[in-house]
Amino acid sequence: MGHGTPDNMNWAGLLQKLLIMLHTKQIICGSVQFSIKEELEPHTLVGSLSEHFAPPYQLLTEEYLWMNKSTGNFYITEKKMDREHLCSEETKDDECIILQSVIVGPSRELEQFSVIIEDINDNAPYFENSKISLDISEDVPEGTSLMLDDQARDRDSGPNGQLKYKLKGSGEVFTLKVEEEGQLIMLVVQKALDRETLDLYQLQLVATDCGEQPLSVSVPIFVTVTDVNDNCPSFSPNSPLSATISGDSKKDTVVTQVIATDPDLGPNAAIVYSLSPKVSERAKKLLTLSSHSGHVRLTQDLEIDSSEDLVLKVLASGLHCPPAETQVTVSLLPKATQGLTIKIGFIAKHHNQTVVIPESQPPTPLAVLELEGDSSFKDSSLAIEGDVPFFLSPQSGKYLLSTSKPLDYEMKSEYHISVVVQGSSSERSVIAPPQREIRVMVEDVNDNAPHFSQTGYQLEVEENNEPALTLLQVSATDADSGLNGRVTYRLDKRTSAIFKVDSVTGQLSALVPLDREQKSVHKLTVFARDSGVPPLESQASVIIHVVDRNDNAPVFSTPHFIFFIPENAPPFAQVGMIEVEDPDEGENGKTELQIVPGNTSFAVDSIQRMLHTTTNLDREVTDCHELYLAVSDNGRPVALTSSARVTIFIEDINDNNPKVILPSSNYSCLVVSPGTPVGTNVTKVYAIDEDSGVNSEITYSVVAPKSVQQNSPFQVDSKSGNISLRQELLQEDMGMHNLFIVVRDNGKPTPLYTTVWINLLVNKSTDQCHLDRAPTWTGRSDWVESASMSPICEVETARSVQAIYFYLVLCMAVVTVVLFFTTACLFLKHRKCPPKKKTGHTEENEIPLRIKDKYYSDE
Repeated sequence: MGHGTPDNMNWAGLLQKLLIMLHTKQIICGSVQFSIKEELEPHTLVGSLSEHFAPPYQLLTEEYLWMNKSTGNFYITEKKMDREHLCSEETKDDECIILQSVIVGPSRELEQFSVIIEDINDNAPYFENSKISLDISEDVPEGTSLMLDDQARDRDSGPNGQLKYKLKGSGEVFTLKVEEEGQLIMLVVQKALDRETLDLYQLQLVATDCGEQPLSVSVPIFVTVTDVNDNCPSFSPNSPLSATISGDSKKDTVVTQVIATDPDLGPNAAIVYSLSPKVSERAKKLLTLSSHSGHVRLTQDLEIDSSEDLVLKVLASGLHCPPAETQVTVSLLPKATQGLTIKIGFIAKHHNQTVVIPESQPPTPLAVLELEGDSSFKDSSLAIEGDVPFFLSPQSGKYLLSTSKPLDYEMKSEYHISVVVQGSSSERSVIAPPQREIRVMVEDVNDNAPHFSQTGYQLEVEENNEPALTLLQVSATDADSGLNGRVTYRLDKRTSAIFKVDSVTGQLSALVPLDREQKSVHKLTVFARDSGVPPLESQASVIIHVVDRNDNAPVFSTPHFIFFIPENAPPFAQVGMIEVEDPDEGENGKTELQIVPGNTSFAVDSIQRMLHTTTNLDREVTDCHELYLAVSDNGRPVALTSSARVTIFIEDINDNNPKVILPSSNYSCLVVSPGTPVGTNVTKVYAIDEDSGVNSEITYSVVAPKSVQQNSPFQVDSKSGNISLRQELLQEDMGMHNLFIVVRDNGKPTPLYTTVWINLLVNKSTDQCHLDRAPTWTGRSDWVESASMSPICEVETARSVQAIYFYLVLCMAVVTVVLFFTTACLFLKHRKCPPKKKTGHTEENEIPLRIKDKYYSDE
């Protein structure tokens, strides 16, 4: 039992892990899923939760996605999704899933949905090493396979990460064999190799992924063919050789040299020379052969008075090879009879019988020559053969050898002056050289500055180049020799440190990537200096034009534009300027603006970069418009884009009249009890204005003559629209009171207004009153347009009320007298003139404030 406990625990742990995995899988598979491609542009719509959950919606984290709270649509944020970054390399063949948490519905429930990030082919394959090197013996049989350890890798998944290989530049000598789905790559030898024919093969291994638009990479393969001993030494077709040597030659004089060749390398090409056993003893006595160099030398001093030929058979032996054979015939000549000789006494600097003279020297004496011999050569003289810049001048039986002009090392550095004897009358047969050769070496001086092959270089370099990549190789030559002709290169001291020139090769490189937007043209000066004393120097100009690449996305001047426009702006009115910059040039810097689909009230002009309206705007419908602008350049192969948010606030204008909500019509009527206390709100005028600000501020006023307003028992509050009883109701106040109310806004420049009738019946009866038709205003229109903003009357003190009662009694007495006389006059007038017909229904239009006082409306 003791041994069983750990096993039970292991089984329990495994079961627990299995349940967790199944639960996780169930969550992922059972939840709402969306599949989107990686690297989508910001603000791209990728899905919606509206079909799965009720609004509203709230995404808990908005790192890669943001959600519209009303619609449930979710979009890509400014941070693009990179599948290779989000999911590890180990899971690239599995689904890349991101879980998102969202609060949905009126009950604010927490839900999850999964987003599967689909791979796109945005990663090219790559090799870890920059080259592959192989060594292979030239005697390998055909069909031999060589394994390549370096396989390409691709960070993409699926077909985008599956690779196929091909071989380039093999010339049918090699083929490629791929097994185990690209995990085993072998180079197969198809034809026999021969190092002596070709010892190095340069191939290209190309790896291409299987995406819809495949990407590829290549790596060079260097196959070095190693040597085997498959060749034997051989002599050149010029064999056999012949050589001639004077009979008075000295020991160790080199007579000739035999040379055999073996195409192999190293020890396989080692050759050993030897004499054949068939060589005569006389030849072996006088001549010896070096086994390594093939030199044939004298073994002793010669004293021969007659001619003689010696024949040598020479063998050349190699490792595991039969010897090659050649024949050398050496002719020995009798020694020369004593005759005329030329004696040389050097004046100029000399070394080993060679005169050394610096170039550019004026005519300079070099040596004194003298003829020596018996008297039979007394009529002989010396002369120089050929056309050379030297001359002989006789001087007391001798000859002075001098230069005839300054010598130029760069034209000719070495002269061989052949001095011959002329005018000899000797009849004796002599074997003597007919001439004497004097060697003159011209010594170089630093008289030539380096010379560039061209004085100016111009080149185009695409920006973002690889650092330290060679851009150009300048070249200068110096006609001088030695240190005088050794050229080194340097840049002007004022040149930017981002450039470097190799002092030996002249290779010009940029140490950092060039940026056209920072500087489009670089002007350099390259100097070439020799190593003479003093050194000479020349220069050449280099102009580098940095070619633009589409490496800058167009940028808005601000990520959020805010504009204001009045709502009465006509269609195609200008809203505001959209400022965009793209530092690239040409097509890479040409930009095109467009509005992200969804808003048709506005349009943007890509040329003028101006935002316009396309329809009539109405603030009361929509007071704020929000849209997104996208700008893209015309770069190739990929256009770059940016986006910005635009908020347009619609400014209000006074284009809406106040709208009366209460009373509902001009037919409304309200009964007021005579016993209603002073100050009681008997009714209310309630109106709204759809405009905003001062355009929506409403005041209420009564249209009536000032005298009538002052006598009215009712007053209206200009701010609230409350109609209250301003004084105690009297018997004369009984009856219908029609108040013509003007509801006016404070809009600029011209206020707008609406009128309404308030019909109040002062009556003891509690029965509801009814109007068959609305009152009619026939008064002056300017009263309506300029109605007082103040209430009918202000609330008075008790003393003021008593004074009003006194004046009212007095006024009524006066009015009674006036009415009496007016009635009498009218009676007399009607008797003299026919009565006039009444126009309209004056009775119906009269609206008494105090029964008999009336005012009118045009409604």
